[in-house]
Amino acid sequence: MTFQRTIVGLLVLTIAGLAVSFYALWKTNAQLQTMKAFIEGYVFAEAVAACEMAPSTTPFKWNGGTKTAVIGLNAVKLDKYRIVSSYTLLADGVYCDFDPIKKKADIGSNFLERE
Repeated sequence: MTFQRTIVGLLVLTIAGLAVSFYALWKTNAQLQTMKAFIEGYVFAEAVAACEMAPSTTPFKWNGGTKTAVIGLNAVKLDKYRIVSSYTLLADGVYCDFDPIKKKADIGSNFLERE
């Protein structure tokens, strides 16, 4: 009888631990999504301005574009000492990557050919 109570107690503790861990993961994920949305909103105006002024053979026209989309923060790569992020916009088939730290925009026409 003691063995059965011990097993039931361990099972209840395991279920409670899993519930707490899933709740903590859910809260952390919600906070990360909120932070990502805040950063994307903060960087958006700078990204559009830098992309429209970037020199390129294919012009990037966000304001006059017929088909525009925000891809958002992507291509986050781990450098040796820091995280390098990129904010990507798409206007009429022309991709523009904006580096929020360097405040520099790079324009490319094919998403798969970019680094």
